[in-house]
Amino acid sequence: MRFQDKTYVMGIVNATPDSFSDGGRYLDPDQAVEHAVTLVQEGADLIDIGAESTRPGFTPVGFEEEWRRLEPILDKIVRRVEVGISIDTYKPEIARQAIAHGATIINDIWGGKRDATMYEVIAASDVTYVMMHNNTDEPIYEGDIVNKVVTDLRHQIDSAQSHGVQREQIVLDPGIGFGKTVEQNIALLARLEQLVALGFPVLIGTSRKSMIGHVLSLPVDQREEGTAATVAIAIHKGASIVRVHDVLAMKRVTTMSDAIIRYHG
Repeated sequence: MRFQDKTYVMGIVNATPDSFSDGGRYLDPDQAVEHAVTLVQEGADLIDIGAESTRPGFTPVGFEEEWRRLEPILDKIVRRVEVGISIDTYKPEIARQAIAHGATIINDIWGGKRDATMYEVIAASDVTYVMMHNNTDEPIYEGDIVNKVVTDLRHQIDSAQSHGVQREQIVLDPGIGFGKTVEQNIALLARLEQLVALGFPVLIGTSRKSMIGHVLSLPVDQREEGTAATVAIAIHKGASIVRVHDVLAMKRVTTMSDAIIRYHG
């Protein structure tokens, strides 16, 4: 991916019965595949497929169930679209299987902290690895959240590289909404350039999240404008990938933002 040329739009396909944003709408494999095709037609540069919900309070599923949901969808989407396919998983064996079936990105909400075997899987491949910061297993952090995220991700990067993951494989994600308060999420966006300064591409996933609902006092299905604001600001701060549900609208936001931010006239 040539991040210097444009911001990449990652469209979301949730093959889960309990997603916070679509509530199982795409659990059926055929519907999930058609949704992926539609997202690409609307301008998605990447498709992110998740077969286990990661919403607050989600119920974990085992390897067998996650792969049962994922395999038929992944195989069909790989055949139907010509964009990079990301798999949203923290399980090394799911990642291994997905890579064998054509996935080009592994999007790990634990960034290897849940199971360092993930680093070995990534190192044995040439896929892109999205390393997210996740604080949901710890008490709410009381100090400077931006410094904590930067410090924690530095440690995760060092660990990944010690297992053979190459620098050029790594993309960072500050983990908006994962064990952080509304104020902390806003701080991470406001000071995103401090994470960008580590020298890795940065992915931002703010789409429809509770932070936006809190600020605007709106339900999940009315957060498109709030998402657009976070996307535009994240791009201004240096984000390379935005993970979104409403691809058609957000593609327009990223194209317009890129036209201004990347202007060299």
